[in-house]
Amino acid sequence: MQHDSVTLPDPATLHPNWKRDDHLIALLARNARDYPKGVAMRERDRGIWHEITWPRYLDAVLCLAAGLEEQGIKAGDVVLVTGDNRAQLYFAMLALVTLRAIPSPAYSDAQPEEVLGQMQRENIRAAIAEDQEQVDKIQSVRDRHPELRAIFFDDPRGLESKAPAGARALEDVAEAGRRRLQVTPGLREDLISRPSVHDVAVLLHSSGTTGAPKGIPLKHGHVLAGVRNAAAAGYFHVGEEHMAYLPMAWVGDFSFSIAAGLELRFTVNIPENQETALHDLREIAPTLYFASPRAWSSMLTRVQVGIAETTGLKRWLYDHFMPFAVRLERARLDDRSPNALQRLWHGVGEAVIYGPIRDQLGLRRVKRAYTAGEAIGEDVFLYFRALGLNLRQFYGQTENCALAVAQSPEDVSLTTVGRPFPGVDLRIDEQGEILLKGDNIFDGYFQNEKSTAETLRDGWLHTGDAGEFAADGQLVVLGRLSELVHKADGTRFIPTWLENRLKFSPNIRDVCVIGAGKDFLSAIVCIDFESVGHWAQEQGISYSSYAELSQRPQVIALIRDEIARLNAAVPETLFIQRFVNLHKEFDPDDGEVTRTRKLRRNVIDDRYGAIIDAIYDGRDGIDYEAKITYETGQSGTLTRHLAITDLPERRA
Repeated sequence: MQHDSVTLPDPATLHPNWKRDDHLIALLARNARDYPKGVAMRERDRGIWHEITWPRYLDAVLCLAAGLEEQGIKAGDVVLVTGDNRAQLYFAMLALVTLRAIPSPAYSDAQPEEVLGQMQRENIRAAIAEDQEQVDKIQSVRDRHPELRAIFFDDPRGLESKAPAGARALEDVAEAGRRRLQVTPGLREDLISRPSVHDVAVLLHSSGTTGAPKGIPLKHGHVLAGVRNAAAAGYFHVGEEHMAYLPMAWVGDFSFSIAAGLELRFTVNIPENQETALHDLREIAPTLYFASPRAWSSMLTRVQVGIAETTGLKRWLYDHFMPFAVRLERARLDDRSPNALQRLWHGVGEAVIYGPIRDQLGLRRVKRAYTAGEAIGEDVFLYFRALGLNLRQFYGQTENCALAVAQSPEDVSLTTVGRPFPGVDLRIDEQGEILLKGDNIFDGYFQNEKSTAETLRDGWLHTGDAGEFAADGQLVVLGRLSELVHKADGTRFIPTWLENRLKFSPNIRDVCVIGAGKDFLSAIVCIDFESVGHWAQEQGISYSSYAELSQRPQVIALIRDEIARLNAAVPETLFIQRFVNLHKEFDPDDGEVTRTRKLRRNVIDDRYGAIIDAIYDGRDGIDYEAKITYETGQSGTLTRHLAITDLPERRA
């Protein structure tokens, strides 16, 4: 299965301080040797938590490595990995790393065409899949990628007697590897010693907002530098309890669950499935927790719904103590310390409200809580800090292992993302672009010299993000430079900056701000069905579908008020003057957003061009023909009337 490996600059020149034997498998072997009773993982299966010690972790990886090598996997092979978080998939990824092969994770909900594109771009000849669903997905496009010769699967249910040609259970591969280790003297030690700090540990991917995703190879040295820099800043501690629920194709999961897990001996807890993750979170009670701003907002909505449905006394206590805690937290951020009476009253609130809510959410033991990916709403940020979580923001990208800049406990701010970690250099060039340098910065894109030359210049990573420094030296991220556009009058703006602030509202799931070359700004809004639906029920507003709810006059007024709040906080040149509530959410399966929910603006501009024309033609609505696809695969159209709403052009 050998093919052209990743072509990158000479590693010794790029990273002269790296030591060859400083790699992930060496760390795993160290942990197995020095901490034989330590729990490396817990995985919930059929409601029961199963503990995996460090020696068992190492044994599982080496057995799979020996078995996969027997199946023909060689150094340099790129192997697809797809599925939800499972211990066996983590073992398989590290087994590939042991063989100096390269795991290439795909999002578990990726469509077959996306998986096919990844296999073709990377000349993938083997795949590791979680279950029948993922095997079927790969099999559905296999005829268009005949180079794929083998599929290895974790969960055999549905595949015992119906596995496609070339498919084999990972359990069988591991058993064969175990036998090989038993009869081959020195193989175990040989496997542990094969990797190098300069080998690619994982091949991740850009979001692909403007084209095909770019491959981003991260070496052992990159991810370990990122983790060690973060640990030096107090971002990670040895022995954290961590929940592995982030997509395995996202850099955060590899950096947290694998690299930091091995370097700092985390106990990595794997929930039963995505549907039970929130329930499992309470049983896990992690000490470290990361969630996107949208996830924190959803958690806040869940609390508010629960409070609305509880007893009158509990609602009264909540309505008294939470606003008090938020006011106290806002004062702390303004460097105003609480007085003795406030501290006493806060202690009462901790006993009756704050502590119980944290416990109910599964966050009672969290010492380090983080958010990143986009700006977080002020209300959400203040709420969770008021609840007793030391929630902080950080900034990173796949190209820098997601670990570059973060707020320290002393530098918490509503508008900044903090300072660079030790070992990371940060500057902003004359164009206002954020530049980073350090051993955590990748060495170049997979087989893409042009993009590499554009992104890595004179040792600096050109992030593509616009930024500035606050008065205290912290970094402020403004948005993507590539999204800097101009209105017809020349006014510059970055749509994502406005969109992120609109998404601070729990009632807005997604929004696309339009205005390049136009006389004014407008917005296509996707309401948050859960949050707005709950609000509608409280207001006695009936609805039978997302589309119907989105067009209710009361809901349109609700969203108009949310946009008006943004308009009150920005210059008049950036007012959003018209908007429409879309009849559906932006959907990654439709190509409108990426798997990480970044907008594909060219798709939105094309698909909803008729709506955009109606907005700028001054119409008050449009009968939009929406294309729909039924479960049978057949397609049709459904006409929806979408109201277009005006906002005042000037502040009152």
